[in-house]
Amino acid sequence: MKRIGVLTGGGDAPGLNAAIKSVVYRAHDHGIEVVGLHDGWRGLLDDYCDDVTPLPHHVVRTWDRDGGTNLGSSRTNPFRVASGGKTEDRSDEVIRNIEKLGLDGLVAMGGEDTLGVAFRLSRKGAPVVGVPKTIDKDLLGTDYTLGFQTAVTTCQEIIERCRTPAGSHHWVQVVEIMGRHAGHLAFWSGVGGGAFIILIPEVPFSFEHLKELLTERITRGMKNRKYPSYAVVVAAEGARLENGELVTASKEVDAFGHVKLGGVGEMLSSWIRESCPFDARSVVPAHAQRGGPPGPIDRIMGCLFGAAAVDLLLGGGSGRMVSARGVAPACRIGDESLEVAASGLNLLDADLYYDRERLNIHRGFFTRVRS
Repeated sequence: MKRIGVLTGGGDAPGLNAAIKSVVYRAHDHGIEVVGLHDGWRGLLDDYCDDVTPLPHHVVRTWDRDGGTNLGSSRTNPFRVASGGKTEDRSDEVIRNIEKLGLDGLVAMGGEDTLGVAFRLSRKGAPVVGVPKTIDKDLLGTDYTLGFQTAVTTCQEIIERCRTPAGSHHWVQVVEIMGRHAGHLAFWSGVGGGAFIILIPEVPFSFEHLKELLTERITRGMKNRKYPSYAVVVAAEGARLENGELVTASKEVDAFGHVKLGGVGEMLSSWIRESCPFDARSVVPAHAQRGGPPGPIDRIMGCLFGAAAVDLLLGGGSGRMVSARGVAPACRIGDESLEVAASGLNLLDADLYYDRERLNIHRGFFTRVRS
């Protein structure tokens, strides 16, 4: 193995640049050249594949301090590329361009969609391994995904800051947090930020139940100043009503068939203003949740994942993904089939953690964990 490529696909996440640096450093140990492919899988289509960036040791020396991805990203799906109002399968281009660029191996860093493409390409003969990345932490086959811990910290800070104006004005602040199908980010940042109610995709909610909990809290606080007379509600963007309805920003779908979610925070705050005797505001951190430099855990996990990806290629592990088992960063680094990563979603264990009556963490959580 003399030359490998590395790409980052899907939404950016803190820790990606640390992983890229680690790939380069580990490959350098074995005398392997590394080139960066730009903007995810788009960088291996015919129109873009000539634009690659050599990544020698000194170029990436400080990359672990940077947020986002210095290689750029996109949601390109080579099995479904839009062209002239139609979609076409251009995956053969990708295989051809891997050979054209002289790549003996490829490291793809991404979530369910990016690694799903990696799996399908590996079945067509591409020498590809995966690194798990998503702030949603919804990938099967690993207990940690790059970006999660930094995003939790960022969201927790936003939630805490929302409590100040809410308390001053006796508002309900509804904070809309990312999470299409899985509630890990919304739930743990909500617990850390002291949210009164947390709405997650795994457990549908009703307006009536929400109104009952909010009215009880705020009415008691207005009557007795010993109690809080405000509330912070954290809602995952994929939070669903009991009828299964999702709030979408657009009906259009991307290259992976996903509709664009967004608007649940504004929908809830509008409903609260109309239906309850108190005011409400919505806060949408949006892509700022992904922003900023990686925290220590994501820098460490990026370092571990990147080095392990090169070792996986050297060991002939094409078609597999680096994985972590246990609590990061003191976890066991291993590998899992990309097929597993592409086969479904890692959802929050609502039966263990979530109180469906309180719409928050289960008060008996610690007892449940010990048992």
